[in-house]
Amino acid sequence: MTPPSETPKLVLVIDDDDGIRELLTFLVKKEGFRSESAVDGEDGYRKAEALSPDLIVLDLMMPRYGGFEVLRQLQAGGLAKTPIVVVTGRYTDRSTAEMIRQESNVVDFLEKPLKPAAFAAVLARLLGPRAPEAA
Repeated sequence: MTPPSETPKLVLVIDDDDGIRELLTFLVKKEGFRSESAVDGEDGYRKAEALSPDLIVLDLMMPRYGGFEVLRQLQAGGLAKTPIVVVTGRYTDRSTAEMIRQESNVVDFLEKPLKPAAFAAVLARLLGPRAPEAA
């Protein structure tokens, strides 16, 4: 008897750069997880509230709500415990990166350009091993 199949975990990718968003979504799916995406902070916050994802990948520099605003809204709302991986293309000095890492639900901080293998390792560490159908 085979165990019932578990629904793959959901990752919400919030990034205003089409190419980065598509790459991250592709990598999430390649690792066997479900993926939703949002084009800016406002869209991302709305989708996070509606979907309650298992993980959020959040760009810092975006139009409308920036990453910091989204982070604050999530922490103030019902998603304060949802793990967030922050990604940024902006140069970030060590003290700023450490300050971001200290946020209660920020579990990792990655700089662009992202290395696919490193991103896959972060997904595996945070969400568990690759889903069987993706192996």
